[in-house]
Amino acid sequence: MNDFDPQNDWTERRSGGAPDRPEDPRSPYERDRSRLMHTGGFRRLQGKTQVLGIEESDFHRTRLTHSMEVAQIARGLVHILKQRSPDNQYLPSYPLIEATALGHDIGHPPHGHSGEIALNYVMRGHGGFEGNAQTLRLLARQELYSDDYGLDLTRRTLLGVLKYPASYSRVRQQKWPDSPSSPSELKRDNWTPPKCYFDEDQEIVDWILDPLPIEDREEFQSLSETPSNDGNGETRHKSLDASIMDVADDVAYGVHDLEDAIKLDLIEEQDLREEIEEAIDPGWAETVGISDPETLAENLAHTSSRKRAVGKLVHAFLQSTRLEKRDTFDSPLLDLTVRMEEPARDFLDALDNLKFEKVVMHATTQQMEYRGRLLIIRLFEALASDPGRLLKSWYREKYAQHEEAGDEQAARRVICDYIAGMTDEYATKVYERLYVPHNGRVTAER
Repeated sequence: MNDFDPQNDWTERRSGGAPDRPEDPRSPYERDRSRLMHTGGFRRLQGKTQVLGIEESDFHRTRLTHSMEVAQIARGLVHILKQRSPDNQYLPSYPLIEATALGHDIGHPPHGHSGEIALNYVMRGHGGFEGNAQTLRLLARQELYSDDYGLDLTRRTLLGVLKYPASYSRVRQQKWPDSPSSPSELKRDNWTPPKCYFDEDQEIVDWILDPLPIEDREEFQSLSETPSNDGNGETRHKSLDASIMDVADDVAYGVHDLEDAIKLDLIEEQDLREEIEEAIDPGWAETVGISDPETLAENLAHTSSRKRAVGKLVHAFLQSTRLEKRDTFDSPLLDLTVRMEEPARDFLDALDNLKFEKVVMHATTQQMEYRGRLLIIRLFEALASDPGRLLKSWYREKYAQHEEAGDEQAARRVICDYIAGMTDEYATKVYERLYVPHNGRVTAER
């Protein structure tokens, strides 16, 4: 393995500048975490759908609370890994993994995955859209901290955020389906975006990967599945930090979002009992302290014991995650990865499948997704019909610059950026202002 100087390579920022407060005692990654927590994009996550619509109740999770839980779980996982491998110098610090986790969902649009699909559809001829790609774009270009570099985060933080190291054009399906005659007829499965970064952000990715040997860079960006006429390709690798964050994301999604579904009575105790008894491996359960699956189901189903049961599940999954060496890369930040043991992974997947069946595929949820998808498409169409008048002033100026330069893709990306940054409620308000008679009033721009 090659040794990298973390001070010169991974803590570097694209601006090349040093902190303008030399007396600041914080590490570069502590500053990254602070920048993320104080940015507008992070705060707007409180108004964006996680699984269920924001308006459906006043207690379930949003993208903001989910991101905070992912950061906490990722920190706990790093703590376990450091205890097991105290001499490993490549494990991330707590501020670094927290920054990576807090930023991982910041690019997701309003109305959850239905909004993501809608934006991918309207941008189909202009570079497409995908939430993880938008995250990198926001952090490295759009957020208003620096003129040209977004939040100007360190290289290693951006490496951790780069979950899917392949460009949109390289992994999207080779042939677009026929466009529907009306947005109301759009089929969501036909327009699911590939996991990627945007082609126009290639220079950012090149900068992130610059310290790595060229062989590592090429292998890191290789595909496990190539795109077909009707299917997207898939990337093969994640960095060490991204793999830690990814496990934490899966655990938060599989356990904490399941908790919301139980609270809303979408998943009943009998459903839990049957799924747990069928899916859990008795040997693994005993090893991690789950001695009685039936009791686990009962505890999850009842308010007084649910939090303890959720905590036990999260702990069980983290204890079942291992640091591994792949012997594929020279670079330790790529060669090291974390994986969840198979019995734990199978059980977590089973909980995900239960939630998918009972919550995601619930008729009400699908109706909400349909509404969100249609709203975003029609909102984009309205704004694109007359951007010089309908966009807010900052976006209007950016659009005009690209239009004057003859760059249609960049101009449409400005409209996409505007919509992607909206909360669910704000997107609905703008839609109603444009389409619903006697709705809306003139207010100062925010």
